[in-house]
Amino acid sequence: MQLPFENILAIDPGSDKCGIAVVAQDGRVLHQAVVSAAEIGGVARQLIVEYAVSKLLLGDRTAARSVRDRLRETRVPLEPVVVDEHRSSEEGRRRYFRDNPRKGWRRLLPVTLQTPPRAYDDYVAVVLAERYLHSQRSG
Repeated sequence: MQLPFENILAIDPGSDKCGIAVVAQDGRVLHQAVVSAAEIGGVARQLIVEYAVSKLLLGDRTAARSVRDRLRETRVPLEPVVVDEHRSSEEGRRRYFRDNPRKGWRRLLPVTLQTPPRAYDDYVAVVLAERYLHSQRSG
């Protein structure tokens, strides 16, 4: 089934920082980054143009309302579709460790006892995009 858009931009909102990802309808991750919440609007506008994004997703939990307001203030041209974030941080954390295997003595400790060495909100944004794509294909 062909989806009615080309690329989606997903945002994992936060008070200080946001995860952001551009994902193609076939699931390929085209871009992912962690940006400050203050610059989310400008970054979103730039990525919408650069990647011909036609769908904007926004997680529904922490700071979602303030991020939505920032997107409106900076005149982001797409109205966000709200996506359920339930347990997405856990999934994003697992995805981070899958893509960035632990080295040295860290391999001996269970992943559940470790914290990634950098923010992984961008992985959470990818998870949100994948959830949305899955719901569109199965629904």
